[in-house]
Amino acid sequence: MKRTLFFTLSVFLFFSACNKNENEREFTEWSIPVNEVRDGGPGKDGIPSIDNPDFIKMEEVSFLDDSDLVVVLKYDEQVKIYPHPILDWHEIVNDEISDRKFALNYCPLTGTALAWDREINGTTTTFGVSGKLYNNNLILYDRATDSYWSQIGLDCVNGELLGQRAKTFPIVEMNWVSCKLAFPEAEVMSTNTGFSRNYNNYPYGDYRTNNSFLLFPNNPSDNRLPSKQRVLGVLEEDANKVYSITNFSSPNIIYDKVGNANVIVIGSAADKFIVAFYDDGSLDNFVVNLDNLPVLGTDTNGNQLDINGEIVAGPLSGQQLSQPESFIGYWFSFGAFYPGIEIF
Repeated sequence: MKRTLFFTLSVFLFFSACNKNENEREFTEWSIPVNEVRDGGPGKDGIPSIDNPDFIKMEEVSFLDDSDLVVVLKYDEQVKIYPHPILDWHEIVNDEISDRKFALNYCPLTGTALAWDREINGTTTTFGVSGKLYNNNLILYDRATDSYWSQIGLDCVNGELLGQRAKTFPIVEMNWVSCKLAFPEAEVMSTNTGFSRNYNNYPYGDYRTNNSFLLFPNNPSDNRLPSKQRVLGVLEEDANKVYSITNFSSPNIIYDKVGNANVIVIGSAADKFIVAFYDDGSLDNFVVNLDNLPVLGTDTNGNQLDINGEIVAGPLSGQQLSQPESFIGYWFSFGAFYPGIEIF
């Protein structure tokens, strides 16, 4: 199986290497150990970002299986869907909704998806794939300054913006069958990307399920959970914690503290989602019920909370629960980037 994987990757890298940018600017100072920054193979822009995404209606989608994962981004009442089978091949989509310009970025090696603001210091930029990895995780670069950014680290690690923090926007990950129920009017990114890729073929073999297979060593390595177990990491200034998808074998709500912050975490293993919100005390005895997605359930006062944190019915209708910095990924990636991270 590994032989098949590396053959697939070799073919992929052959087609992508022609896009390598030979005019890379060099910055010598790194905030991460430069000897642990790996060359992923294809070079800068060898894995091409999608800068002009095409979208189709939900009913026009024929390339997704019900079990496929997708990323959902809602803003200004508009919902866009970014399928993993496309992100596996491109990793970054530079897009916008209304006045919000963002880079939807995904690392298939760590299973992590985030949405980053493309407005940096008053300048609108796009992000690209640098071709470099740190702890098996995507290093992006912004095309305005050519600075390198760590995806899971959420900051610039090399370049003139060194040390600057990425601004993120909330997203939701879930499987396709549940997404169709939750967001029937959404637009879905299509396979009309301008690139020739087999979007029905996952390019990394058994990587998603093989707990003993990483492309490069991690530092540190944390074996408290299976390496490819999907977890939600909640990151606070004074503490970090992960919640495993196995905590939600039945749809469930967890009331918890991460450092000094009160949070509620709601998830469903069947629907492949976990979301976290700050617990401001507005919901009273919330009961999870996923019969009417995107509604997650109702509290004793009739307040209905949806998967994006909006109270859509009840006395508090229209209120929005704020969300901590949080995203889903493979366990090994959180263990490497946030050593000693607490496990719920």
